[in-house]
Amino acid sequence: MNEFTHSFLSSAEVRRKKIGFIGLGLIGGSIARAIRQYYPEYTITAFDKNKETLALATQESVIDVAAVHIDDSFRGCDYIFLCAPVSYNNAYLKQVACYLKEGCILTDVGSVKTSIHQEIKKLKLGKYFIGGHPMAGSEKSGYTNSKAMLIENAYYILTPAQEVPEEKISEFQNFIESLKALPVVLDYHLHDQITAAISHLPHIIASTLVCLVRDADTPDELMKQLAAGGFKDITRIASSSPTMWQHICLKNKENISHILEQYISVLEEAKASVDEGDEQALYHLFDSSRNYRNSIPGGSSGPIKKVFAVYCDIIDEAGGIATIATILASNNINLKNIGIIHNREFEEGVLRIEFYDDASSRKASELLQKYRYIVYER
Repeated sequence: MNEFTHSFLSSAEVRRKKIGFIGLGLIGGSIARAIRQYYPEYTITAFDKNKETLALATQESVIDVAAVHIDDSFRGCDYIFLCAPVSYNNAYLKQVACYLKEGCILTDVGSVKTSIHQEIKKLKLGKYFIGGHPMAGSEKSGYTNSKAMLIENAYYILTPAQEVPEEKISEFQNFIESLKALPVVLDYHLHDQITAAISHLPHIIASTLVCLVRDADTPDELMKQLAAGGFKDITRIASSSPTMWQHICLKNKENISHILEQYISVLEEAKASVDEGDEQALYHLFDSSRNYRNSIPGGSSGPIKKVFAVYCDIIDEAGGIATIATILASNNINLKNIGIIHNREFEEGVLRIEFYDDASSRKASELLQKYRYIVYER
């Protein structure tokens, strides 16, 4: 157990706390794994509709109690995490309400906060509720894709209800920080405005762009065949859970509609610049966007999970990829994915190697360069 965890435990009673999870998918599973990693003595109870998920989580010792219903198993919890899709979380509030002990912190992980705060007010559960949104994720979903490090160095937004005592907010902040996430307290209205722009809109853009290319493709699907490299990178998030994003759009529709209207206006300006051959306007568009993007800090995770990848030139010969894989494996570097890039519009290298974290990516880059490979990073 790390030094911070010891410090937190000493200030918050050294005892076996009880944690409840309603839903054990990608986010819920990742938080449960992180708690198990840093607080192995805690008791974790989880409910999920998928019995195979509960069985696997029990087998892996991530959870102690597998609940097939929301029942007395959740009585006495210190923290309860609602980790189902946004609409379901609101419905589950009524079911968990009768099991909340005095001092319990009830939280969720949804990327829309207004609707659940409104439901909390209706049910008069404000003294328990601290809304939560770990701004981390993956295009993959489900418990099998969860991992403890998913929330590491990710901003974790907290939106406490007005009735929550300050000491409980501080306690929960410390707990989230001890899981290696970066807690930030925000008003829930502001949270929904921000996520509409930096998370929800990009997913809509990615999905609509994919659909546009699909519908505009040639009969022999040349666009699909050539759409590797950069196109796949910028549309990667279109592979996310359709159900989750359907719920998000329905629950944050006012903010999403507003930001979509602004985006459509920007697109219309870009189209006008192209139609009119306005050199200055086009240069300003690409120059200002480049400068702003380059100013975005890279030290912490945002709502769209970063991909850690390097690209390198490789001689087209038998065993070329195997040689690189062996070099990395012999230095204890785990690969997430590896493959040839046929479309090199945005990549100088032809081999793309993807890793699970930034440290592995950097170590691999340095190692391959020592072996005289030409390596490119983005």
